[in-house]
Amino acid sequence: MWFSGEGSGQSDPVWPGSGGAASNPNQPVWPNSQSGGNDGWGNPSPAPAPEHPPASAPQRSMLVPYTETLRSGVYDRMLIVINGTIESNANIFTVDLCKGQDIALHFSPRFAEKQMVVTNSCIGGKWGQEERELQRFPFVRGQAFKLEILCTSSEYKVTVNGSHLLSYKHRITDLRSITSLGIYKDVKLTSVETK
Repeated sequence: MWFSGEGSGQSDPVWPGSGGAASNPNQPVWPNSQSGGNDGWGNPSPAPAPEHPPASAPQRSMLVPYTETLRSGVYDRMLIVINGTIESNANIFTVDLCKGQDIALHFSPRFAEKQMVVTNSCIGGKWGQEERELQRFPFVRGQAFKLEILCTSSEYKVTVNGSHLLSYKHRITDLRSITSLGIYKDVKLTSVETK
């Protein structure tokens, strides 16, 4: 404890803002009592807050129809992660990976007819043979989902909510030429990421 007065044998402490340290160098100094770029305990002072916070990166619109350019194309071990919610009155939604007008992967869950997931490709204006997943339908109207599409050197592997749903062999094998992603119809998007 600090005492003041003649009989204490101690000097008065220097309180913040008092400026007394310059007149008596033997006096103890309280934190923040000196301007010197630190907090008085040897720690650097925090930088003053900017008058205006820096602008954040622009956020991409999640409105459907959603399109995104894949600047590097598709490649081995590329992962596309789509989070969203199925519309409560959904009939269909679609995810397409495209090379110009050609559709390399058409992924289409269908609710109105017998529930199924249809995958296909459209090359030169002609649709190929449909592949239908009928065993398991992981999408529920009005509920959120996480759809992951992993591209490998030979196929796309699709998982929904962490469980494998299907694999689809490449029909367009020049993967780097597949440069656009489109999401359409009865879905609300929360986020779309490519990794």
